[in-house]
Amino acid sequence: MVALTPNAALGAVIGSKPVPRTEIIKKLWAYIKKNGLQDSKNKRMINADEKLKVVFGGKNQVSMFDLAKLIGKNAK
Repeated sequence: MVALTPNAALGAVIGSKPVPRTEIIKKLWAYIKKNGLQDSKNKRMINADEKLKVVFGGKNQVSMFDLAKLIGKNAK
């Protein structure tokens, strides 16, 4: 797996060390579950806190299916 380097916004959530895409997803989910950011009514939706709002492009909520797209924008 190719290691991707997170930008500053994503690095604030998962760390700035280059990691594979699969590891980025694992770390994001760990952060989401630790902080209780999964929507209680619709588990497919993720609510943004201050750090994730920057990663989500200013949106308050995104679908879990949008995570891959957001990783592509925030890691190279």
